[in-house]
Amino acid sequence: MEMTLRWYGSRFDTVSLKEIRQIPGVTGVITTLYDTSPGEVWSRERIRALKREIEEAGLHISGIESVNVHDSIKIGDKDRDLYIDHYIETLKNLGEEDIHLVCYNFMPVFDWTRTELARKRPDGSTVLAYNQAAVDALKPEDMFASISKDSNGAVLPGWEPERMEKIKELFEAYKDVDEEKLFANLKYFLEKIMPVCNEYDIKMAIHPDDPAWSVFGLPRIIINLPNIKRMMSMVDDVHNGVTFCAGSYGTNRANDLPLMIRSLKGRIHFAHVRNLKFNSDDDFEEAAHLSSDGSFDMYEIMKALYDIGFDGPIRPDHGRMIWDEVAMPGYGLYDRALGATYLNGLWEAIVKANA
Repeated sequence: MEMTLRWYGSRFDTVSLKEIRQIPGVTGVITTLYDTSPGEVWSRERIRALKREIEEAGLHISGIESVNVHDSIKIGDKDRDLYIDHYIETLKNLGEEDIHLVCYNFMPVFDWTRTELARKRPDGSTVLAYNQAAVDALKPEDMFASISKDSNGAVLPGWEPERMEKIKELFEAYKDVDEEKLFANLKYFLEKIMPVCNEYDIKMAIHPDDPAWSVFGLPRIIINLPNIKRMMSMVDDVHNGVTFCAGSYGTNRANDLPLMIRSLKGRIHFAHVRNLKFNSDDDFEEAAHLSSDGSFDMYEIMKALYDIGFDGPIRPDHGRMIWDEVAMPGYGLYDRALGATYLNGLWEAIVKANA
């Protein structure tokens, strides 16, 4: 495996490439063109400039997270073929620049949902958190306002203000999209892009829905092992795989994370490894990566990845805000650096125990 860190670009990220380079064992970044809109074609020139900046810092691009999918594709409306063509053009340009991994999601309206961006924990750190009762008490159009005050001035992925301004329109557009139609639209999209993925050896790694259940009545499909297997079998191509995000699948406590990993051998292209602490089945907060700080056995998660021969990129996922750092919630330097070194330590121990 390769240890990486997510990086939003020098214009948007409080963490520098120089700092990432100094985290022991981190050799690559998972990055994006953060100022592009869903449906926009990424030019080779911009991809090449991003790649050059990262390589000059002594790192390399391990993958892209995300090339966002336009709502027309998810809804399946009259413009979807236009936006699929744009997506294919972007994939070609990435392939031409020797980039072979794309993480994406197929979540309607909200890319992810949290009710708090800065819940204070007993140690004084702050974390992202979710409470179902709080969601049930809100109207969808009020969701962004309820959390934006804790964003530290960052533009949150999937919660861009211009997108949130159209929230009522988006809900109206998705009103006839149920789980079956969303699966059908995902199948249509994947069938269209697989030829270029095969041509350029681009692994498409779908990110799970977060949390792994319906929010505000919107369909959620990438939530458990049966649905993942359905997604892979309906377009049975090795390039059609998954991002195994422990923190997203793990929101549903019925999901056995090590079992899921072992059941997806050969189709996990990317892994997000993080920990959650449950206060109840529908109230959780994000924890330090250390097993004892949350509800997951991080050793068993890493052991399962080792057992299936996983050799792709891993990144520590959302971190706590610690040591008075001010950054995009979940994406500061300090706790993610601690997470990366902890996960690398687990991996080293597993490798040596199996030597």
